Amino acid sequence: MRIAVTGAGGFVGTALCDALAGEGRQVLRLVRQLRHPRDMAVGHLGPDTDWRVLEGVEVVIHAAARVHVMDETSGDPATAFREVNVLGTRHLAARAAAMGVRRLVFLSSVKVHGEASRPDRPFTVDDVPVPEDDYGRSKWEAEQVLWEVAAKTGLEVVVIRPPLVHGPGAKGNLARLMRWISLGIPLPLGGIDNRRSLVGLDNLVDVLRLCADHPGASGQTYLVSDGRDISTPALIRLLAAEMERRPRLISVSPRWLQRMGRLFGRGRELGRLCDSLQVDDSHLRDHLGWVPPVSLETGLSRMVSGAYHHRPV
Repeated sequence: MRIAVTGAGGFVGTALCDALAGEGRQVLRLVRQLRHPRDMAVGHLGPDTDWRVLEGVEVVIHAAARVHVMDETSGDPATAFREVNVLGTRHLAARAAAMGVRRLVFLSSVKVHGEASRPDRPFTVDDVPVPEDDYGRSKWEAEQVLWEVAAKTGLEVVVIRPPLVHGPGAKGNLARLMRWISLGIPLPLGGIDNRRSLVGLDNLVDVLRLCADHPGASGQTYLVSDGRDISTPALIRLLAAEMERRPRLISVSPRWLQRMGRLFGRGRELGRLCDSLQVDDSHLRDHLGWVPPVSLETGLSRMVSGAYHHRPV
């Protein structure tokens, strides 16, 4: 089976391509700009991308996207997200179907459900999506255009909605937490009693590989996680232990923290540390018989080992 992976140079794409190649599969690594001889550049992802490179490909795993960023630089982020994530995805799916590609596995996001789940009420695949930002809305719209293409062409579509992904090379809040722990900065997060679902890079790659050819995956949408939800203070303690650092957690009222976050324009960023965001991935586990091959603790350990050369304090 010949598999094409878009976004092959990214955080998930690189690990996925390496795993597929390690199984002896033929992998077409598609990137925006050529940086390695093994890759193939297709340029900007959008409604005019040339997809003739898909000749002879059976499965496309679509991991390329305009990703969510903390410090937006575009003057019109909604349009920028839509051009890449919606129009680009529609064009890819239509061209793939026309060229005989059998299946497209789409890496979506839990953000199609929103920014936070209610206490003890994890998101499920049956919930009506309510995305709250331009990135989440673009991913939700991309899912819908994929189902439209599938209905018209017979292309098999599988949608995967991961929560926060951890692993070597992870950025965003996880990288910031590790940096703060490393520097010994006191963190006013000790009083937070939330629950967050995470998924390790190895586990997400395992699901994508499974969905590439499992006969039962066609037409399905799956949430995925490590299977153990964790609070922000517990996450910090686990990371600190792996880094051989002492977690300097201070208990502060979550309401006060959120008020300060809004005051300084960091409300959404702080919300990702304070709010709960849980997913119920039982549909994936029951339907495909999937079990995470790597535990949350092992995944976090691999992330720390790949990003931080610790020393005793």
